[in-house]
Amino acid sequence: MQDKLELIQKRYEELSQLISQPEVATDVRRLQKLSKEKASLEYIVTIYQEYKANSGELAEMEALLSGTAEVDMAALAKDEIGKLRQRQDDLLRKLKLSLLPKDPNDSKDVIVEIRAGAGGDEAGLFAADLFRMYSRYAQNKGWQVNMINSSQSERGGFKEVIFEVKGGGAFSRLKYERGVHRVQRVPVTEASGRIHTSTATVAVLPAVEDIELNIKPDDIRMDFFHSGGAGGQNVNKVTTAVRLTHLPTGIVAVCQDERSQLKNRVKAMAVLRARLFDIKQREQFESIDKERRNQVGTGERAEKIRTYNFPQDRVTDHRTKSTFHNLPQILDGGLDEIVESLLAREQVKQLVAVLS
Repeated sequence: MQDKLELIQKRYEELSQLISQPEVATDVRRLQKLSKEKASLEYIVTIYQEYKANSGELAEMEALLSGTAEVDMAALAKDEIGKLRQRQDDLLRKLKLSLLPKDPNDSKDVIVEIRAGAGGDEAGLFAADLFRMYSRYAQNKGWQVNMINSSQSERGGFKEVIFEVKGGGAFSRLKYERGVHRVQRVPVTEASGRIHTSTATVAVLPAVEDIELNIKPDDIRMDFFHSGGAGGQNVNKVTTAVRLTHLPTGIVAVCQDERSQLKNRVKAMAVLRARLFDIKQREQFESIDKERRNQVGTGERAEKIRTYNFPQDRVTDHRTKSTFHNLPQILDGGLDEIVESLLAREQVKQLVAVLS
């Protein structure tokens, strides 16, 4: 680990020198690329420098302790050594975490797809609750939410809702939400007070730029039609809705939320790219171990990941086997505690893999 950290520090210093050169400063694209790489190394270099400085202080204190015969001085040295060793352990833990492999998609925007599952109208209402939860969570993070497409149920819920979340690190937090979510509560329409169980599925796809995925124009069929549902006369009477079909795979992406046909085409294309990129990634991970494949592929989406129990005011995440209370606050966007526990779980698994 020491050798790897030294190489990282050396590269950081090289980047600092390169960025200061006049020929680089005038090359905007190269300057941006080098600055981005330097920024990605800055945290680990700072921690490593602090770790080395702390090591030096610890060595000095241990030498002082071994060379003194004064009781008071020895007591002070032992106390300081204890603090320095604790700090050393904390810095070492941070260094190990910073060396863990990074998900290349973590910095990307995301496309979220929520679909009502088992439970009829109640499942649609639950899908609407999840949409609101993610919207409020995004708002708390300062992210932007853009609706792409939705299909409403009769009682005001969603059969399906697809939306985009734009903001730094959106995928790094929301990727843990993909899977089957289960709700247990008494529906408004239930006269007897019987608890119903309903489900909704959540898919989280990283938004993909054109340069990351080459889609041939001849492979896409584009259809236009009148939008349905709410939106006013213009939306419903003008042919603005767009349906894109990727002919080789049969994947379809629809957008009818915007009043402009062009904007709907752009959004539908973003969804299509994300779905095709997801398939491409899953194919690439076929050669990776089963546990990791389940984490990023279809396995996790097919499993029940979380239960929202209203009578007991609890949310249980079945991956970490953790229970969280204050369900209304969670549904109002208070997801951070749950996300942090899932992030910690993933880091532990990665550390075990790296150190084994």
